[in-house]
Amino acid sequence: MEFTLTEEQQMVRDMVREFADEWLAPRAHEMDMERRIPLEHVEKLSELGLIAPVIPEEYDGPGMDYLSYAIISEEVGRVDASTATTIGAHCSLCSSPIMNFGTDEQKQQWLPKLAAGEVIGCFGLTEPMAGSDAAGIQTTAVPDGNGNYIINGAKQWITNGSFADVIVLLASTNPKKGIMGITAFIVPTKTPGFEVGGVEDTMGIRGSQQAVLTFKDMQVPEEWILGGKRGIGRGFTVAMKTLDAGRIGVAAMATGMAQGAMEKAIQFVKEREQFGKAIKDFQGLQWYLADMATSIYAMRNMVYRVACDKDAGKDVATPAAMIKLFCTETAFKVIDQALQLHGGYGYCKEYDIERYYRDIRITRIYEGTNEIQKNIIARDVLKKDPKIWY
Repeated sequence: MEFTLTEEQQMVRDMVREFADEWLAPRAHEMDMERRIPLEHVEKLSELGLIAPVIPEEYDGPGMDYLSYAIISEEVGRVDASTATTIGAHCSLCSSPIMNFGTDEQKQQWLPKLAAGEVIGCFGLTEPMAGSDAAGIQTTAVPDGNGNYIINGAKQWITNGSFADVIVLLASTNPKKGIMGITAFIVPTKTPGFEVGGVEDTMGIRGSQQAVLTFKDMQVPEEWILGGKRGIGRGFTVAMKTLDAGRIGVAAMATGMAQGAMEKAIQFVKEREQFGKAIKDFQGLQWYLADMATSIYAMRNMVYRVACDKDAGKDVATPAAMIKLFCTETAFKVIDQALQLHGGYGYCKEYDIERYYRDIRITRIYEGTNEIQKNIIARDVLKKDPKIWY
């Protein structure tokens, strides 16, 4: 399948690439060291329509397609994974479930604000005892008999959680039903009982902040159930559908990170001299670059294909798992090769490749570990005619 970008998609790519090179790149190291994304940074993303690009125009959003979103994730990830992760949490994990499952009133209330960056969103699924096993959710939402739910529990590793204004929160409204008893709520973070318990001191994507959130006797009206009363017990479906689309963004970001790492490596081997000549002239090192470029070409084509299928309305659950698995594993290898080409310099924080190496590692864990992706793929392969994959 040939991917010829439309004029509009090319304009998006060029705009984001310019923004990434001129605005993000000079600030990426500082954000990593300070473990934060400055407020003006978020404002700039919102101003350019990059904070939630898939929100439709009818809700004052940019109304971009998923291929454009993949391009944005790729180009931003090329220079700063923390910013790409922040966008992904706000757009894929918070805005998208409201867009896909919310009532008309909920969409009107939240989507324009999310599109404009007036409020920043996050997604509350993972807990100390519930990561890959979503059925292990222990946060509870108990009806009080007066049209409200009382929520108690905690969430962990919540991207944007420390500064978000709203959370799509998953809680068990009927523990006896397991995954069928999970319900999603749209909760403003200023609600009494909501607290930020701290920010994890992570190895990578340090600018995006991964927070611990707690809920103590937090009272929320039933109107905050995502999808209204029909949303009761549909939380697991919300989570799985949301992660399907989110994995496109993760795969695209990983592709961009690999591209950025290769660019750093090319610059380094052209400048570094050993044995009286630039190390770019050594055939063995040229082979590294050949392998890296080939891997990135395959990654990009896979991502664009699945994004196009998503835009065409196709079920991309398994293809999204495939590209998340392939692109994150392959990007890790590419970045490892790029660091190797830097030699000892690649191990120093003075060089960006060290940050890339730390940042890429989480992509094999979040939005569903790669072991979970293999389970999804294998289950589908065993269920369907093998010929369906070509």
